[in-house]
Amino acid sequence: MKKAKIFTDIHFEISEVDKRLFGSFLEHMGRAVYEGIYQPESKFADEKGFRTDTLEMVRELGVSVVRYPGGNMVSAYNWEDGVGPKELRPVRLEAAWKNLEDNSFGTNEFMDFCEKTSISPMMAVNLGTRGIDEARNLLEYCNFDSGTYYSDLRIKHGYRKPHNVKLWCLGNEMDGPWQIGHLEAREYGSLAARTAKIMKDIDPTIQLAACGSAGMKLPTFGAWDATVAEECYDFIDYLSVHTYFDNKCKTPDDSRDFLASSLYFERQINSVIAACDYAGAKKKSRKKIGLSVDEWNVVYRPHGKIPPDAIWTKAPHQIEDVYSLEDALVVGSMLITMMNHSDRVKIGCMAQLVNVIAPIMTSDNSAWRQTIFYPFMNCSKYAKGSTLYHVTECDKYDSKSYTDVPIIASSIVHDKENETLTLFVINRDLDEDCELTVDLRQFEGYDIKKHIVLNHNDIKAVNTENAPLNVAERCSENSSLDNMTLTSVLEKHSWNVIILGK
Repeated sequence: MKKAKIFTDIHFEISEVDKRLFGSFLEHMGRAVYEGIYQPESKFADEKGFRTDTLEMVRELGVSVVRYPGGNMVSAYNWEDGVGPKELRPVRLEAAWKNLEDNSFGTNEFMDFCEKTSISPMMAVNLGTRGIDEARNLLEYCNFDSGTYYSDLRIKHGYRKPHNVKLWCLGNEMDGPWQIGHLEAREYGSLAARTAKIMKDIDPTIQLAACGSAGMKLPTFGAWDATVAEECYDFIDYLSVHTYFDNKCKTPDDSRDFLASSLYFERQINSVIAACDYAGAKKKSRKKIGLSVDEWNVVYRPHGKIPPDAIWTKAPHQIEDVYSLEDALVVGSMLITMMNHSDRVKIGCMAQLVNVIAPIMTSDNSAWRQTIFYPFMNCSKYAKGSTLYHVTECDKYDSKSYTDVPIIASSIVHDKENETLTLFVINRDLDEDCELTVDLRQFEGYDIKKHIVLNHNDIKAVNTENAPLNVAERCSENSSLDNMTLTSVLEKHSWNVIILGK
């Protein structure tokens, strides 16, 4: 059995974990909205057409904020198409994903969804084909009380109270050549700054996220982030980070490499922080821009092309990846990485929420949890408080893409108010269990409350509609406390949550 030790200190706080770190993302893509959360013809539909089985799982998942309506889709989206009487809403070609969009679900339906699930909305504005006017009008529609054209239009549509949206995205992935309305960094930064200024003039209480680079593999990465941050510095609160990790594993060596993906993610986060701070240094500003990781997940690429007979249809089955235990471990490691950067990473949106690369899947007959559901749910439920700096001593390995990969990935969250300490720990080792010890003498009086494990004999195991609990969390008896030294046996290739409290 492998051995590992963690050393921490009760006073070495990084920052409080922002609850918005455990957010998600909904885009009009495939069956994410239609047949995902909204399906009026379903036997599960409530009075407003929402699937009650999906709503229940979204609440269980503990999602705090949802980014909407995109994504690539927002860069050619006219928000006015999705409000007002449904019989008057136009059918459009949704060019980003080659879907047919009938606009039966739009801004107000999304706000209804947020209310039903106690989720905060994160609205994106179209800076691809539109710009400042579209943004200010949508903000007026959502947040102004009454007495203006767009606020009174909202009231006419049946929503007397403002939606009071506090979090906004200034476009989406505008450095990506695939993006409708793609811009160069200086062009986008100038447009975003001018849009941000008028939005904050209208509502000074909102927070804004500008588009950082869509990924480290783009040649614009780094320079784009620094340029945009410099252009927008005085008006924005966050710069976005997008990252997806491809599961192409066919051998154990591939899996070892894939399980180390969070090292790449760590480098990406540090690079974007550096770009933001570089812009701040140039401006001689004391302000610190936070990071909004508002798209992240595991994907299986290359995705198959949409069958010809499904192009320009409503809600085709599209990018419905089925996730394994292996994927859940990578998702858990990404959550751990974001929590360990809680001083700068304030928002996270797993892409997406239902059906499309998602933790929840639906059919006409049921809804079920994918493997990646569990690490997210555990973090949203138990990561309350401040993360602690800690040092881990453990074995390391080299893989095809990485060197010195620790077999242990971990985050520690201390909730002083409720006197709880929670350890989120992954054992990346594919072959051996690991005995972990942690000196907790500074937490005198704490006892072990629960040790949660997600694992399966087969790292490729998945959940399906016919076997929805094939990979599910369970309680473990593998943790003990003796003279305030925690000893836990971490099963090979496992996700662990160890909760202590007074």
